[in-house]
Amino acid sequence: MALTFELDPSFTPALRDGITALWADVTNAGGAVGFVPPVTPEEIRPDLLKHLTAMERGTVRLLVGRDEDGAVAATAFLTLNEHRLMKHWLWLYTVMVHPRLQGQGCGRDLMAAAADAARSIEGIEAIRLTCRGGTGNDRFYAACGYKEVGRIPDAIRVAPGDDREDIVMLLPLGSASGPATP
Repeated sequence: MALTFELDPSFTPALRDGITALWADVTNAGGAVGFVPPVTPEEIRPDLLKHLTAMERGTVRLLVGRDEDGAVAATAFLTLNEHRLMKHWLWLYTVMVHPRLQGQGCGRDLMAAAADAARSIEGIEAIRLTCRGGTGNDRFYAACGYKEVGRIPDAIRVAPGDDREDIVMLLPLGSASGPATP
């Protein structure tokens, strides 16, 4: 299934609810997107509100992927650096593909769309992201062209006695064609 991607869509109550439901579905399926299951949409809303506040300030851009029915099926938040020495790269946060679509190439499509979106922002030369160790997400991001640039041991506490590495990854954007797809 192909998704249709849009950068900076109009933020409506339906989009808000779609992102909230996606975030809960991804988390409850075991996705490492800031929560541990079980989680409800109501528990997600405060974190989404933080993203929305940053979007209003102009420091965060939203990339949404929709399925053929127009439902929210994927997201990524591109967060600009406000530090004057780091404005040449941005952070990619809350990268999600609905569990029913995982394993169908939609994640790679989302990552390619995120790289294209970052290239459209003047002065951006690279994307950084972090992922939770022990999930395999680092292998996925590496397959999308990202390079591991650091690991912070025991930085993420999933549960008492279950600490994970915080893996930092980087994608230099280079030319408009970007890195070769493996």
